[in-house]
Amino acid sequence: MKVNLVCSPKNSIKETLYLIDKNGYGTCFIQDDLKGLVGVITDGDLRRAILQGKDLEEPVKNILSKKFVFAKERENLLDIRKKLSDEIKIIPIVNVKNKVVDFIANNKINAIPVASPDLYGNELKYLTDAFLSTWISSSGEYINKFEKKFSSYVNCKYGSLVSNGTVALELALKSFGVQPGQEVILPDFTFAATINSVLNIGATPVLVDIEEDSWCISPEKIKKHINRKTAAIIVVHVYGQPANMEKIMKISNHFNIPIIEDCAEAHGAKFKNKPVGSFGAIGTYSFYANKIITTGEGGICVTNSKTLFKKMAKIKNHGMSENKRYWHEIQGSNYRMTNMQAAIGLAQFERVELMLKIRKKYENTYKKIFRDKGLKISFQKNLKDRKRVVWLACGTMENSFSREKLFKKLVNKGIDTRKVFYSLSDMPIFKKYSPEECKVSKDISSRGISFPTFNNELRLDNIKQSLVKNF
Repeated sequence: MKVNLVCSPKNSIKETLYLIDKNGYGTCFIQDDLKGLVGVITDGDLRRAILQGKDLEEPVKNILSKKFVFAKERENLLDIRKKLSDEIKIIPIVNVKNKVVDFIANNKINAIPVASPDLYGNELKYLTDAFLSTWISSSGEYINKFEKKFSSYVNCKYGSLVSNGTVALELALKSFGVQPGQEVILPDFTFAATINSVLNIGATPVLVDIEEDSWCISPEKIKKHINRKTAAIIVVHVYGQPANMEKIMKISNHFNIPIIEDCAEAHGAKFKNKPVGSFGAIGTYSFYANKIITTGEGGICVTNSKTLFKKMAKIKNHGMSENKRYWHEIQGSNYRMTNMQAAIGLAQFERVELMLKIRKKYENTYKKIFRDKGLKISFQKNLKDRKRVVWLACGTMENSFSREKLFKKLVNKGIDTRKVFYSLSDMPIFKKYSPEECKVSKDISSRGISFPTFNNELRLDNIKQSLVKNF
């Protein structure tokens, strides 16, 4: 059995969690040297045990259930498959000595997902503390701590946590007073949240093309499409690559148009040694589960303007006066993050630099393996004056046919590879917002491919073995 699914009853809860994270099946078979298989444990079992007060160093034998499903080596395969269900997705198979010799898994399971959060620092400790404090809504010490830590990390004076990255963009647009009938320029190559945030406040998006080298919005295209209706420009640091903020800020200052930086995928990225998010009037980040730092769902707006910060605080809190409770001075909404989510985010933030280094190792691993195998994949470029970070390791192939061939091969082998974002203007619902054809965006979209990338090194060996085996 090449996949490591077996551990000892003496293994600690923490050690078992790491093993489960590495094997990618969400399960571990507990095998005693003398007795053989003595139990099956899932990541859910371990998390529930921790929430019930079990220490991370406690051996898993103390939390094993006596009831578990297994199969014998000589059982009929059809009978074994009948034991699988939505609840039981993997079953150990034992020999006559009760030793695990194989397993059978639900075919829907991918051995290597495209992304999964790393929650093995102080996440549970801080989350439990927030839970026990009873400050579980949008107030609490973790809100304040995370806002201060993260905004300082990106060289901004103020940070305002919100419920997700999309509303972070909406909040930024609202704080500028963008109105229906006004236009917001944004790149054609980005996730739909960027354009949806514009549409959600009633403004009109204007999709423009990107740079071929960076995949980020083209400053020349921005300048071409500015007119008297232009109220804001959204710059997306796509897949962790910084846009050319020097040229973009010159345009912003010349036309007096505010810049929003969408840094959802670019935690830690820099342009000329200055963090993305700190150039424009407001920077927004996402903390969705697949992002470099996660809070499950969540986001933040960062700024160096006290006026904008106060306005965002009011809008996200139903437009309520900061001095007079239940007195509403402007129309607002509820965009707030909970103290429990902020607790997770603070723990994640403690390891952000390590996470960035590890994600780079994943990209380098793919580069080497694919190069050795003779595959022509042009990974994202390291450009002058730009410190790129790896959100998902991704690149482009020679053509769409070669991409589809590799994509299907990897997915069929359990490696959950993805295509990159579609060009927004290729979608019927967004096509009308593109004043001209975005040729570069469409080309990158047709050839781009992204690979599983994680915040820990435990899956690297698994990925290496899988890729070597599958070619």
